[in-house]
Amino acid sequence: MISPSKVQSRTARSHRLENGLVLVGEPTEGMQSAALTLLVPCGYSVDPAGRLGMSSLVCDMVLRGAGSRDSRALVNDLENLGVERAESVGSSQTSFSAATIASNLHEALSIYADIVQRAHIPENQIESGRQVCLQELSGVEDEPAQRLMIELRRRAYPEPWGRPSQGTSEGILSCDGSDVRNHYSQHYRPDGCILGIAGLFDWDSLVEQVEALFGDWKSEGAGSISDSPIDVGSSHIEYQSNQSHIGIAFPSVPYRHPDYLRAWTAVGILSGGMSSRLFTEVREKRGLCYTVSASLQTQRERARVLCYAGTTAERAQETLDVTFAELVRLEKGVSQAELDRLKARIKSGLIMQQESTSARSGSIARDWFHLERVRTLEEVGAKVDSLTSTDINEYLEENPPADFTFATLGPTPLRMPTSISSNKEESPADGIS
Repeated sequence: MISPSKVQSRTARSHRLENGLVLVGEPTEGMQSAALTLLVPCGYSVDPAGRLGMSSLVCDMVLRGAGSRDSRALVNDLENLGVERAESVGSSQTSFSAATIASNLHEALSIYADIVQRAHIPENQIESGRQVCLQELSGVEDEPAQRLMIELRRRAYPEPWGRPSQGTSEGILSCDGSDVRNHYSQHYRPDGCILGIAGLFDWDSLVEQVEALFGDWKSEGAGSISDSPIDVGSSHIEYQSNQSHIGIAFPSVPYRHPDYLRAWTAVGILSGGMSSRLFTEVREKRGLCYTVSASLQTQRERARVLCYAGTTAERAQETLDVTFAELVRLEKGVSQAELDRLKARIKSGLIMQQESTSARSGSIARDWFHLERVRTLEEVGAKVDSLTSTDINEYLEENPPADFTFATLGPTPLRMPTSISSNKEESPADGIS
């Protein structure tokens, strides 16, 4: 049982500005820090088709001066405030996160208000920004496991939701200063923007400050995104190495779906620590691979379970076969003992999230994006406590793993399973989805 004394109930509050920006906050007494997560509706899904990587380039450029600060002054001021920050581009949003001591929250927030509304995007630094993005791409090329998972996502999701967040070198090189500024003006906008704040702060004062900092922010509006089929091509990427990398994906339910917790828990039993099924069956018992994992990755309207295994080229086929067999076996259900072990790990995660303002600000912002409300840690803990193996097994019976997508990277193609019921195999061929 997840004790209410360990996972305390906190009241999250929300406030919507007239321009559409939503502020969600969870004030917490006894903390010495405060953290913000700012989600801007500029993800890689809105990159122009010929300029993939545009949103990543914009994310780099907005930190090169904003408001009254040039590039150096902006970075220096954040560092002088002791801000621990991070930025990332996802499918639907660019995320800015920052944590600092509570007394510095007001000033840090004013800097981020400048970043998303009044970025300089200096023409003489566009080339430097491009080089940063290209170096990130080069880093991916040097990591075969990352290359494999990028290809798996591309094959598993409809266009544009499976794109690589880093874009492509051709796309980044085709972006000029005018393109970057136009993209910023169109997609860095208040409607669809979510600001989550957790830690020590006064709610009424925060609302007043956010209204003053963001209330005049105007929106140019943005068009809708249409899904389209992808040209999956071959399931294999040739890569001369002694290692092989295997990816398997199948559809699941997104975060906002009523069955999400049951689906997420089932994947946790499959791949949640050293007692999980994949670790035990694929690595520990057979010694087939050096790493194996699965995770449920959710977007707002769609989700996929993504599985990865890294092994030697000689044992790649057996690793694929055994890993796939474990995914299929999940349909037969899980035991209460497996669920109890996983609940202990979830409990630890909830307690650690309670102690981290950074984690909590991100969580409440994401909750609002997916649910348009914030779940308390107590609510999540109660839902986890109430789960039984029967609940999960009913879900798996109705929603067994199926419609698999494969991707492999290594010296030779592998035989892909063709039937869930018989687990027959066929020779490798192009176009297997």
